[in-house]
Amino acid sequence: MASEIEVLEDTTAAAAAVASPAAAGGAAAAGEAEAAEEESLKDDVCTGAAYGDLEKLHRLVELEGRSVTEPDGLGYHALQWAALNNRVAAAQYILEHGADVNAIDHTGQTALHWSAVRGHIQVAELLLKEGAKVDAADLYGYQTTHVAAQYGQTAFLYHIISKWNADPDVPDNDGRSPLHWAAYKGFADSIRLLLFLGAYRGRQDKEGCTPLHWAAIRGNMESCTVLVQVGKKEDLMVQDNTGLTPAQLAADKSHRQVAFYLGNARKVHERGCGGNNYFGKLSKLGLAPVLWCIIIGLIVAYIHSVIAGQYNSNMTLLFGFFSWLGVFLAIAGLVMFYRCSRKDPGYINKNIRDSQTQRDDEPLLKRGLDNPELLAGNWSQLCITCKIVRPIRSKHCSTCDRCVEQFDHHCPWVSNCIGKKNKWEFFMFLILEVSAMIITAATAVIRVAGDPGSPASFGGWLNYSATNHPWVVSFVIMDLFLFFGVITLTVVQASQISGNITTNEMANAMRYSYLRGPGGRFRNPFDHGVRKNCSDFFLKGYNEDIEKVEQTSHPDEEMAIMHMTRSAVSQNGESVPLHANGADHVCADSQTNSKSHRQVSSSKCCDHSKKTDKTPLGLGLGLGRNNPSSRYARNLLPL
Repeated sequence: MASEIEVLEDTTAAAAAVASPAAAGGAAAAGEAEAAEEESLKDDVCTGAAYGDLEKLHRLVELEGRSVTEPDGLGYHALQWAALNNRVAAAQYILEHGADVNAIDHTGQTALHWSAVRGHIQVAELLLKEGAKVDAADLYGYQTTHVAAQYGQTAFLYHIISKWNADPDVPDNDGRSPLHWAAYKGFADSIRLLLFLGAYRGRQDKEGCTPLHWAAIRGNMESCTVLVQVGKKEDLMVQDNTGLTPAQLAADKSHRQVAFYLGNARKVHERGCGGNNYFGKLSKLGLAPVLWCIIIGLIVAYIHSVIAGQYNSNMTLLFGFFSWLGVFLAIAGLVMFYRCSRKDPGYINKNIRDSQTQRDDEPLLKRGLDNPELLAGNWSQLCITCKIVRPIRSKHCSTCDRCVEQFDHHCPWVSNCIGKKNKWEFFMFLILEVSAMIITAATAVIRVAGDPGSPASFGGWLNYSATNHPWVVSFVIMDLFLFFGVITLTVVQASQISGNITTNEMANAMRYSYLRGPGGRFRNPFDHGVRKNCSDFFLKGYNEDIEKVEQTSHPDEEMAIMHMTRSAVSQNGESVPLHANGADHVCADSQTNSKSHRQVSSSKCCDHSKKTDKTPLGLGLGLGRNNPSSRYARNLLPL
C-alpha cells in the first residue's frame, strides 16, 4: 500500500555555517551578525540573479570577475534563482556569460525545474530555446511535467506539452505520473488537461495506487469527481498492494464525504444505469413513451366524451370548429414532440481514445492544442469525456454522455437533451400543447354547462356533472393538473428565449466566467434585446453565440474626466512618481509560493494506518521548513 510522502529536512554544512554566528553570540550580537550576513549575501551573483539586478550582475561578473557557474552555499546555481523568480533578462545575461542551461544542483534539478514551480513560461521559453532538456529528470525521476503538476501550473503544463512535446504521462522513480501528483495535490484544472491529453488514469505506482487512490487519500472531492466522471466501474474497484479500493482508503483516512461519493458512484455503475442491461436501457429511454401515451389518451377521451356527445341540434359551426381545433393542436404538438425527441439537439463530435486500454509505451495524441480556449486558459471548456474543447455555452450531458451546443437541460419527458438544434421544436411543442389544453378544457366545461338537465345551483351542478358526465369531469381534472406544470415551463422558456439565456446558464450563473461582469455581478453578454432575441429564435430556430459589444464612453466625456483629474492633482500640488525600493530593484508579490521549498521522497514503510499532517510538496529544493538556511532563501525571494 502506498505510504504518505514524507518531507525531509535538508541540513547541509553550508546551512550550519550560515547559522553558527547567530547561535554563538547573545541577542544583540546575533542581530548584528544576521544583518552583516544579509548584507554579505546580497552582494553575490545568485542574489543579483534572484532579484534580476542587472547592474549588480554586471559589476560582479565583468568588473570583479565573479563566475556565473559557481553555485551558492547551498549548491544552487544563479540560473536557477533567476528561473524561480522569472528574471528573464538576468537569465539571458547569465547564459550569455557562460552558464550551462542544463546545469544541475545536488538534487539533480535544472533551472527548467525551478521555472515550473511558479509556472514562469517566459523564462522557461528562454531556457528551452537555449537548449534546456525538457525531459531532464532529477534524482527522484521528476521531470518538468511532474513539477508543474505538483504545483498546479496548468498553463505551464499546456505550454511545454503543446510547444515542446513534453511527455504528460511519464512516470517518476516511484511509478507516479503527473496525473498522480495533480490528483494528490487537488489541482482539478491540471487533472482535466492531463486527462484531455489521454493520460493513463489506470496507471498504478509501486504501491499499487492509481490517481484516484491518491485523490481519495487526501480527501480531494473535486479531484475525485473529475476522475470518476471520466472513469469506469473498474477504476472504482482497483485495489492497491494491500487490497484497498479508493473508497476504502478514503474511509480509512476519515474522509467520509469522499468515501460516500465513491461508494455511491460504484453502486450507480453496479445498478446498470450506464450499462447494457434491461434497467440501464430503460433508464436511458426516459419518460417519452409515458408522456406519449398520456397525450394520446387525453385526445381519445376528449373526442369520445366531449366531441361525440356534441352532435345535437344545439351545436353551432363555430363551436364545432373550436372543438376540433383542440384536437388538431394536440396532434401538431405530438409531431413537434416526436421531432424534438428524435432530433439531434446539437451533439458535438467526440474525439475518443480510451486511456484505460492503451499501452504504457503508446504515444499520446495531442488533439486540439491550438484551440483559442486553451490559449486563453479556459480549462473549464475541456471535456475530458469526449476529449474535445467545448464551444462556449455547451455542456456535457451525463445522461446522453455527449456534449451539446447551447445546452439547456436534459428533459426526461422528451428522453433527449434540449439544445441549440431542437429547442425550437421543444418550445413549439409547449405552445401547441398549452393552447390545446386551454381550448379542450374550455370546450369540455361548456359541454357540461350546456346540459339542459343540470341544476341551477353550483353545488348541484358539480354533483350532477360528476354523476352524468364522469368522463368529461375526469378529462377536465387531468387536463388542468397537467396544464399548470406545462404553462409554468412555457413561461420560463419564453422568458429565457427573450433574454437569450439557457436553463443551465441560469442555474450555474456564478460558475461561468463569461456570465460575470465587473465586480462579479451577473451579466449576459448574449442578450441583444427582446426583439432581436425573439426574432432570431423564431426565424432561424436558434440564437447565435455572438457577444454584445459594450459601448464605450464618449470621447468628450473621457476628455472631461482627464481634465478633472489633472485639476485635482494641480490643486493638491502633489505628484506620485514611480520609484524603486531601497534595494534598487522591484519586488513582486509571491507570498503564495515563497515558502521554503522542501525535499521529498517516498518512505520505504508502507503503512496507511499512520495519519500524518505533513504536506508533500514534491520538489526537492532542499530548503526545509525549520532549516536555518531558509533565511537565505527568504533573502533571495522577492518580498
